[in-house]
Amino acid sequence: MKLYTIYFSPTGGTKKVADIISRAWEEGSSGQERREKTEIDLSPSKEDYSQYHFTKEDICIVAVPSFGGRVPALALERLKKMEGGHAGTILVGVYGNRAFEDTLLELEDTLVSAGFDCKAAVAAVAEHSIMHQFAQGRPDAEDENELAGFAARIREHLEGEGTGRIPNLPGNRPYREYNGVPFKPEADKTCAECGLCAKECPAGAIPTEKPSSVDKEKCISCMRCVAVCPRHARELNKMVLFAASQKMKKACSGRKKNELYM
Repeated sequence: MKLYTIYFSPTGGTKKVADIISRAWEEGSSGQERREKTEIDLSPSKEDYSQYHFTKEDICIVAVPSFGGRVPALALERLKKMEGGHAGTILVGVYGNRAFEDTLLELEDTLVSAGFDCKAAVAAVAEHSIMHQFAQGRPDAEDENELAGFAARIREHLEGEGTGRIPNLPGNRPYREYNGVPFKPEADKTCAECGLCAKECPAGAIPTEKPSSVDKEKCISCMRCVAVCPRHARELNKMVLFAASQKMKKACSGRKKNELYM
């Protein structure tokens, strides 16, 4: 009986949410079992994800960001290689204060096909990975308390029998169209070509032999390279980013809420 957190978190926000939720099992509670956690990062492009097999006694927390209301295709490809073994599974979709749309439904469809038993789902807000002014600093203390409460309710719910799917999960089929965003981080003159961005890029879009460049066809705009660069040498076009921020301002205004589905 093991606890797994399986996450795709290029800039860290999704992993932070997954960690908050997983503490309900790591810390345990009166009369309930404490579980050691194993982390599975879906970012490494050369990992053999077919090696992961789970059992009915396991608990899996699967956390992904919402890219345009969808699950990042790379994360889906890697999840499909796993064998769920009817493990009790909690879905987590993390969005940057706009909307998560079909993210949870698409994630559930993928996990059910891979043999996971989906018990509950959480839609959580984290700081936008591109436009940091939206949901800045989230998940914050208020979010952490709420997500911890969700986790406690899910833990009790997991004791019961499930159908493999979560009733009334929001989303639509066919899923909304998503063709990426026109933001491709590029290196500036301060780049020392240390190669860390090439090593960390989930899409393999930065060549190791010339890490100051980028394959824009492969790049998924996940911002991992921007987050890990020790010199802060990778950035987006500021004028394009400003224009997009103005366009998104209305949709991302206010404090969007976290949601629980069981």
